[in-house]
Amino acid sequence: MSHEMISQVVGVWGSIYFLLLFIAVLFYALNPKSQDKFDHAAHIPLREDDLDD
Repeated sequence: MSHEMISQVVGVWGSIYFLLLFIAVLFYALNPKSQDKFDHAAHIPLREDDLDD
């Protein structure tokens, strides 16, 4: 196997891997079951906790 052929195979499989990873992350982010976690995380900076500084 030449270096060029290995480079092409790795490039194709790497692209497929990252495409599948992107689809999985997109599915997780848009899943309605995850909505509560994301809403809670979105409001963390707006909470006014009593800090004893």
